[in-house]
Amino acid sequence: MRRFTFADPGFETDFAAFVDERRDTPEEVDAAVRDVLAAVRADGLDAVLRFSRQFDRANLTEETLRVTAAEIEEGARRCPQEVRDAIAFAAARIRAYHERQRPADMWFTDQAGVELGWRWTPLESVGVYVPGGRAAYPSTVLMNAVPAAVAGVGRIAMVSPPGKLQPAVLAAAQVAGIQEIWRVGGAQAVAALAYGAGPIRPVDKIVGPGNAFVTAAKRRVYGVVGIDALAGPSEIVVVADAANDPEWIAADLLSQAEHDPAAQSILITDDGVFADRVAAAVQSQILTLSTGEDAAASWRDHGAIVIAPLDEAPRLVDLIAPEHVEFAIAEPERLADRVRHAGAIFLGRHAPEAIGDYVAGSNHVLPTSRAARFSSGLSLYDFIKRTSIVKCDAESFAALGPATVALAEAEGLPAHARSAAIRLTQG
Repeated sequence: MRRFTFADPGFETDFAAFVDERRDTPEEVDAAVRDVLAAVRADGLDAVLRFSRQFDRANLTEETLRVTAAEIEEGARRCPQEVRDAIAFAAARIRAYHERQRPADMWFTDQAGVELGWRWTPLESVGVYVPGGRAAYPSTVLMNAVPAAVAGVGRIAMVSPPGKLQPAVLAAAQVAGIQEIWRVGGAQAVAALAYGAGPIRPVDKIVGPGNAFVTAAKRRVYGVVGIDALAGPSEIVVVADAANDPEWIAADLLSQAEHDPAAQSILITDDGVFADRVAAAVQSQILTLSTGEDAAASWRDHGAIVIAPLDEAPRLVDLIAPEHVEFAIAEPERLADRVRHAGAIFLGRHAPEAIGDYVAGSNHVLPTSRAARFSSGLSLYDFIKRTSIVKCDAESFAALGPATVALAEAEGLPAHARSAAIRLTQG
């Protein structure tokens, strides 16, 4: 963990260098992924099954690749009732939040008499990647599949690494209405969704987080299919004053650090004594976590405490452009309203980022690695597309035609110009 003090002469330079440190995919990962994608594109299902044996030690066949409806039902039934209730509660809130994002179609006539508009239509098919291995992620299922269902996507295909699918994940899939689940993970799963592989038909877009191999694969298949984003390690910035319980703030910092050794947690506070108390609480709580090894590595290698006036916090947050930022202060809007670059903002001492991961209703699939400077979190808009509509009659075309001809000729495109001019002279 590094410590920065705003009053130090080298603060701006040192902090900027810290923010710019890279935590992205190694080149050797990208090279390995390139070969996997090429093999699946060429050999289809045979390559998928071969890589599943090689990387996951899973001896699958075409018949056992798909999770059956009975397996989904049985898995969901084995999920503890308390967890099933929480899944249903979260799904309802996520559904309600994303329903409010639905945009309206538009149709109007402008002053030239041209009829213009746009309409929104859902994607036909979406693939949802759900990680496995480290933990069960029912929240990933809900955050990706529920908005797709709200948008009206006709086919939602879920992929997850082979092995024992956790009951909570199957319960979430059932609540989200997913009926197509495949036992395949890694770059080969992304390739199967992009190119098709035996019974796995290609989709139009792939969403959902994964490890470095999944992220590299999504980067490479973009253009063949759409993707949501290139997910990097998780991030949180907590802006807190000394009126907070340091144990609360330490827990918030660790809530992201435990995701991955490359995750990043940053505290911004105006009180050095409080900062010391939080740092001590972090070290103490790490010892109690089953995820303590990852959390300790994250805090050691990428964590930071910044001692600065709170009025400087919005500027510092914008430099970081984090996935999540908490303002655990009185009147949090006073500072939060000045932030431009953040995936999600949590206001007040009783709004920890963890509620956003699960039950607030907003989406937890958010931009990382400073991508909040130019992108947004997953939403209904990721599962719909806008089509422009133009309608002219002879009179309104006459108002647009001459300028069309002039611009086409200026660009050296004579067929474009003729397409308009012929209607002006013969219409």
